[in-house]
Amino acid sequence: MKLMETLGKALPRLNRRERAIRTARPQAEIWEQGLGLPPPWAPATYGEYYPRSALVYSAIRVRQDAIVRAPLKVYRRGGAGNPAARERAAIPLGPDHPAQRLLDRPNPFWTRGDLWRATETSLGLWGAAFWGLERRDGEVVEIWPLRSDRMRVVPDENAYVKGFVYVGAGHTLVPYVAEDVVWIRYFNPLDELAGLSPMAPLRLSADMGIEALRANRNNLSNDSTPGMIIETMDTPTDYELKEFYERWEARYQGVDRVRRPALLGSGMRATNLGFSPKDMEYIQSLRWSLEDVCRVFGVPKAILGDTERIAFSNFRTARRVFWEDTILPQLTFYQEALRQWLLPHFGDPSLLAEFDVSEIDALRESENDRAERRRKYVASGILTINEVREEMNLAPVSWGNGPSPKSPLP
Repeated sequence: MKLMETLGKALPRLNRRERAIRTARPQAEIWEQGLGLPPPWAPATYGEYYPRSALVYSAIRVRQDAIVRAPLKVYRRGGAGNPAARERAAIPLGPDHPAQRLLDRPNPFWTRGDLWRATETSLGLWGAAFWGLERRDGEVVEIWPLRSDRMRVVPDENAYVKGFVYVGAGHTLVPYVAEDVVWIRYFNPLDELAGLSPMAPLRLSADMGIEALRANRNNLSNDSTPGMIIETMDTPTDYELKEFYERWEARYQGVDRVRRPALLGSGMRATNLGFSPKDMEYIQSLRWSLEDVCRVFGVPKAILGDTERIAFSNFRTARRVFWEDTILPQLTFYQEALRQWLLPHFGDPSLLAEFDVSEIDALRESENDRAERRRKYVASGILTINEVREEMNLAPVSWGNGPSPKSPLP
C-alpha cells in the first residue's frame, strides 16, 4: 500500500498552485492495484452511449434542457421561529454575492448552463458528477466539471473520504483534497462510494436498439428483395425483360408518377411484398428500447417525440408529469448536494441554493384551473371578490369586501 501512503501524505498539502505544477506521473493501473478496488460502476464505455444511441442522447438532452430552464438562486435563511418558517423567510442575496456569482459563471470558459448540462450528462451516463474547486487566497473562485469515469474516491477509516484522484491525460494522477471537490452521486446499494449509473440497468436495451438499427442499415445496404413480384406463364427472354423494365420505369419511376394504374399482359400476375417477420422484429426492438429508456430516465414517450396517437391535452399532461415526477425531485437532489458540498465554503451556515421554477409553463395553472380555484374560494368564503380582483390586478368594487352573494359550494 505504498501508493496509498504517498497519496495520504500528499492530499492534505495540495493547494491550487501545487495542482497546477505537479509532475508525478504514476500509472493509473498502479493506482487501481494500490487501491484494490477497480471502478466497475463508471466504465468509460458508458459514455459511448451518448453519441451512439439516439434514444439515450435524447433522454439526457431533454433532462438537461429542463434543468437549465430553472435559474439557481442563493438565499439566506432569516426570521425567527421554527426551521420551516425561517426557510419561508429566505432572502435572495442577488448577483453580487460570491456564491451566486460563482454559480452564475463557474469559470472563465463555462456558462451556468454548460455546468448543469455537464453535470446532468455525467449523472445520466455514470451515476456521479464531480466538480473540481479552484481557490484564490483560500476562497473558491472557479468550478470545473471533471469526467466521472476518471475520478477515484480515496476512502478513509476516520474521515470517510480522504480525497479524490483524477486520472488525467497520459494516466497522470491528479490528487484533490476532499474539500476541493463537489461530489454528486446516485445511491448505489452495492457500493456506497460509487454512484449507480442509469446505463447499468439500461445497457442491454440500449444495445438492442443500436444493434437493431445497425442490422437494418446492413439489410438496406445489401438487400436485393424486390418490392413486387410479377409472375408470367412463360419464361421471358432477356430482350423481353429489358423492354419490360424500360417501359415500367418510364411509366412509374419518379414522384410525379406514383400510384399510376398498371396494365399487365396476358398471363401476368403481380404480388406486392409486405413486412416480413424480421421487419416486424426490428420495429419491436426499437419500441422496446424506447420504452426502457423512458422508464429509466423518467421521460414520457411523448416528450421524446413519440407523439403517435397523443392528443394535445395528453401532451400537456405528459409535460407536467415530467416536471413533477422527474425534474422537481432532481432539482431537490441538486439543492441538497450544494448545501452539503459547496455552500459551507462561504462561511455562512444560513445560506441555501434553490432552483426557481415559478416561470415554468408546465407547472403553472391553466386559465381554466385558475378561474375554477378562485370561484371555489369565493363561493366557500375563503376569499372575497376584492381579494380575487387584487390577485388579478383589477380595481376593487364597492360590494366586493363582503361574503359571496352565491350560496356555498356543496
